[in-house]
Amino acid sequence: MAYTGKNKIVKFIISVYTWIFRGTPLMLQLMVVYYGIPLMNFGGYKIVLAPYTAATITFIINYAAYLVEIMRSGIESIDKGQHEVAKVLGYSYWQKIIYVILPQAIRRVLPTLGNEAITLIKDTSLVYVLAVTEVMKRTKELANIYYNVTPYICAIIIYLVLSFAVDRLFKGIEKRNKIRI
Repeated sequence: MAYTGKNKIVKFIISVYTWIFRGTPLMLQLMVVYYGIPLMNFGGYKIVLAPYTAATITFIINYAAYLVEIMRSGIESIDKGQHEVAKVLGYSYWQKIIYVILPQAIRRVLPTLGNEAITLIKDTSLVYVLAVTEVMKRTKELANIYYNVTPYICAIIIYLVLSFAVDRLFKGIEKRNKIRI
């Protein structure tokens, strides 16, 4: 809501945040959070993050930047007449947002949110660089042990099954919440 609001300072901060995290590679962000934060000095304290914690923080920060843009576009796509209707009905600003604008915006951006969820599943393979045990790390270990590509084929199948499941989930939600004109 802040990004679509009138406060220029908040808008500027959010636009810089989204520019940085959408404009830099996720792997670089993972490395900065995991390796860079321990090098910083926070009032005499050093923060050392476990690989899983660093990955979680990085994914949240990165994907939040994308979600800000997705939701902004959804909110801005709502006809101005909807705002006027809420005003005529006597809704407060937050009632208008919660009961009128957001439900419509979410329906409109649902396909994009589904795509982002699938991308997130695939991006988890990047945490391999932080030595977090996940599908790609285990795949490489097995491929090195057995000297064949079978583990990679299995990893492909795992990612496809996960992506298919998320895709079906979002398609079902879309179908249930179809916009009727």
